[in-house]
Amino acid sequence: MLLDHDACYCALKTHDARFDGRFFVAVRSTRIYCRPICRVKTPKKENCTFYSTAAAAEASGYGPCLRCRPELAPGNAIVDAVERIARSTAALIEEGLLEEIGVDGIADRLGVTSRHMRRVFQAEFGVTPIAYAQTRRLFLAKQLITDTSLSLTEIAFASGFHSVRRFDALFQQRYRLNPRKLRRAPLNSQPADALSFELSYRSPYDWDGIISFLSARAIARVEEISSAFYRRTVCILRAGKLHTGWIEVTHRAARQTIRVLVSASLSKIIPAVLARVKRLFDLGCHPAEVNGLLGALATARPGLRVPGAFDEFEVAVRAVLGQQISVRAARTLAGRFAAAFGTAVQSPFAELSSAFPNAAEIARLEISDIAGLGITSARARTILRIAKALAGGDLQLSPEADPIDTIQKLKAIEGIGEWTAQYIAMRALAWPDAFPHTDLGLKKALKETNPRKLLAAAESWRPWRAYAAMHLWTNGGATQKEQPCN
Repeated sequence: MLLDHDACYCALKTHDARFDGRFFVAVRSTRIYCRPICRVKTPKKENCTFYSTAAAAEASGYGPCLRCRPELAPGNAIVDAVERIARSTAALIEEGLLEEIGVDGIADRLGVTSRHMRRVFQAEFGVTPIAYAQTRRLFLAKQLITDTSLSLTEIAFASGFHSVRRFDALFQQRYRLNPRKLRRAPLNSQPADALSFELSYRSPYDWDGIISFLSARAIARVEEISSAFYRRTVCILRAGKLHTGWIEVTHRAARQTIRVLVSASLSKIIPAVLARVKRLFDLGCHPAEVNGLLGALATARPGLRVPGAFDEFEVAVRAVLGQQISVRAARTLAGRFAAAFGTAVQSPFAELSSAFPNAAEIARLEISDIAGLGITSARARTILRIAKALAGGDLQLSPEADPIDTIQKLKAIEGIGEWTAQYIAMRALAWPDAFPHTDLGLKKALKETNPRKLLAAAESWRPWRAYAAMHLWTNGGATQKEQPCN
């Protein structure tokens, strides 16, 4: 990231961990320099100077902050990305992986020792990973008791507890309440075979904008989308067991929430499902901060979000299929791909019958298997390479992955160029500064055909260029042709 003063200050105000280690802020009034995630009171803009390295800040006479400890920023610690490790651990816990692979398994997945992971987690969140997970389980259990008709035994196991006795004891210890006293009749509008949840967001929220984007790219039999709802099939592997079902997402503007109906068949992996919904609908966005930087570009649709990924591999395949062809044509190919290799899923909706295949399943195929669907051999080969990299652990596509490193890994795969890598980073990695500057729609919106000049014009939108891209696509009309792989 280039050290544009305004862009760095915008990132600093949100304390966004995705910018940790990419710059340091030095404060003239204190002669101290910090990481952008530091939780001290945000200094005034005129008192800030930004440096790309800690060494540069120290060479200018600034001392390190004793609270955020710049020496632990990504790229500087002995074990890299300390804060990122803590944040990634929390994300994996919220997905329900602690119950499946334990503390040691999460540490292995992050490439650190369990002792180090527990230590940095305690320093970042003030509690142990297990205590953090217990709170998350109790929150989920409380919501299930209040808003569903599941039995307390079902709720205990759905929330991640291994015994009803342990659930009862911890619930009464923490809340001083018998869980049975919280029970009330569930909402009448809730289907008998579904669980209902409400997820909040910071307003404004452009529901129509995100639905329009997703609808144009909906995969037949996997997704069903209208102006009123988003539905899709779900297939998630946990502890060697495949959990299949469906979700329905609707907007409750008056409550500033989105309502998520989750099929009862997914009750044991609810944390993973809700975490993916939050990413898909970009519920963590700070629109006031984004719009403050984008200015007039965001005036027409101040609540516009960047659609994330419910399934990262699905987005990656969709990006490869979209190279050099129309959005509609890519959608057709994606539908064939899901129908040929996906998992059958039962749902109450006629339009939903198949879940998108996972990377491990596709990694076992041959090029001819994929090419037989009308997909070029070159793209079939690229899809196989992505699948094998993901299945083998050489590539990670999730918000916890380092975006710059992941973009370089993607571009090292034959058949993936700048557009594809940036698009995947924008959605699967939820990287707010991703910008597919070779996209035809962006060129049209900015009336600029030279990609380098277009990239230069976007500098003023850092670190929210992904949001700028969404506004340009929306204001200028969605791109009808997606970009070449090189």
